[in-house]
Amino acid sequence: MIIIWAVAIFVVCGSFLMLVAALGVVRFPDVYTRMHAASKSVSLGLVCMLIALAILFNTPMIILKSIAGIIFVFLTIPVASHMIGRAAYLRKVPLYEKTSVDQMAGLYKKNERESNE
Repeated sequence: MIIIWAVAIFVVCGSFLMLVAALGVVRFPDVYTRMHAASKSVSLGLVCMLIALAILFNTPMIILKSIAGIIFVFLTIPVASHMIGRAAYLRKVPLYEKTSVDQMAGLYKKNERESNE
């Protein structure tokens, strides 16, 4: 009975985090904030779902695959988000008009796609 409750809690938490990610992608004003919503909430939601899967089935192979999936998610989603943000910045996708600080300003040459370093 405790296992079922634990699985239910992880599934509900994962579903909620993925719902928050979907709402963030729809509601946020620019690609940079949308990227943040999609990467953070989806990765945590997916981790919750994989933990629920490992608890429910409780076999060594499922647990190993869930751990591998969690590691894969935490290694690939941040890199993909960074590359999407960098590509958007280099393509001069505009920031939200209420953005007060451009931390990337000065890191890239104006007419080239390579960094100043």
